[in-house]
Amino acid sequence: MKILIFGATGMVGQGVLRECLQAADVELAVTVGRNATGVQNPKLREIVRRDLRSYTDIERELTGFDACFFTLGVSSAGMKEADYERITYGLTLAAAETLSHLNPGMTFVYVSGAGTDSSEHGRSMWARVKGRTENALLRLPLKAYMFRPGLIEALDGIQSRTPLYRILYRLFKPLLPLLRRAFPNQIVSTREVGQAMLAVARRGYEKPILEIKDIRAVVGA
Repeated sequence: MKILIFGATGMVGQGVLRECLQAADVELAVTVGRNATGVQNPKLREIVRRDLRSYTDIERELTGFDACFFTLGVSSAGMKEADYERITYGLTLAAAETLSHLNPGMTFVYVSGAGTDSSEHGRSMWARVKGRTENALLRLPLKAYMFRPGLIEALDGIQSRTPLYRILYRLFKPLLPLLRRAFPNQIVSTREVGQAMLAVARRGYEKPILEIKDIRAVVGA
């Protein structure tokens, strides 16, 4: 498989990239983002660019892929809805619309979040915007799947780029094994998310929205 990864320097993206590079059936992984990952691997190629709203100048480099794993995103904390939507909805659809034209029917996996509001009219701002993004993706000529993880356990030395999240992970890390046993359908690891994306790219899934229990189930299938 040839796979595109957006947001490979983030916590989830790092985990997804790691699993892709370890997978025997992935021959090429191409990352797209504003910063290089710093990873060295013969299967990896990186596209570093500041403008993530238009791809007309690199369409040839985005053609011929089997799947796209879109993990790019920001925290909504302290953001106005218009600003959050400009990044969350705008950047996602800019990439997805381009890829639906260049690679019609490709598998597109979008990292959303547990509690996303598909109605687009709920009280939570981030959930409305994520829901609007999901709905727009599902209307495109792509095999689109929405991943809705909850608490994500970072493995393999991976860390969040958000300082607050790093502090919280350090505080709760000793409790995570207990929490996983007590609430198995509330926590997934970066490793599981990456493996689940690859599984969906290989054989699809019975429904387009994968909640935490679905992400765990597809890994074990």
